[in-house]
Amino acid sequence: QVQLVESGGGLVQAGGSLRLSCAASGRTFNRGTMGWFRQVPGKEREFVASIKWSGGSGYYADTVKGRFTISRDTAKNTVYLQMNSLKPEDTAVYYCAADLSFPMPKAPDYWGRGTLVTVSS
Repeated sequence: QVQLVESGGGLVQAGGSLRLSCAASGRTFNRGTMGWFRQVPGKEREFVASIKWSGGSGYYADTVKGRFTISRDTAKNTVYLQMNSLKPEDTAVYYCAADLSFPMPKAPDYWGRGTLVTVSS
């Protein structure tokens, strides 16, 4: 079993930045994918970004490409999401996710509890 714990959410003004962190514990793995999804009340959870645990470039939704950067620190079992140039439409609960396969599926095996990001206009 893998436990994922997010941190770093909060309130920020439009144009600002936040960095989310996701620490993985429990069963560790050296393959597969970690990433981020987000959800607004009343809407489906949507993919934001993912990265192979073994390294390489990140994969991004078109809505965040060029503004968000995903990275991982294997020594810390942690994945990060640096969010720049935030917009009010980025407001959502952000969920960390992990799966043993690649690419990230729509329904990964493991989820965090989520962290709220609010972007004010």
